[in-house]
Amino acid sequence: MDYKTISKETIGFLYQSHASIRKSGLDNKLIALAELRVSQLNGCAYCCSFHSNELRQMGINQDILDKLPGWKHSKAFDPVQELVLLWAEAVTLMQDDLQRIREKLGQHFSEKEVVDLTASISLMNALNRLRITLGEKD
Repeated sequence: MDYKTISKETIGFLYQSHASIRKSGLDNKLIALAELRVSQLNGCAYCCSFHSNELRQMGINQDILDKLPGWKHSKAFDPVQELVLLWAEAVTLMQDDLQRIREKLGQHFSEKEVVDLTASISLMNALNRLRITLGEKD
């Protein structure tokens, strides 16, 4: 189904939100890393491919991308990346320790950055679900 054309205005606003987040001042590599992890958790093949390619274009090494599914058992990620990945998983899976992780985010990010990161994760969950349920298989 061509959901982007069928509901051009509504879906367009979602993509405008995505573009706005990318201009928020938060490190786009962190945003894309979170988006890729969310897409992996949700199983969106198109988005996994898109964000992997995007991160490679940003200069992220393939070795990092290969280790992303097992990031908790790798030394390849710095503490801020680990925190972003932890938050991406917690928000996507609606885990019980959201408050504890959010407090940790406050040690590294401004309130606006926490909001922008969380909006990015939430929006990626929505976009994954649209693609998986209404889009063509890749």
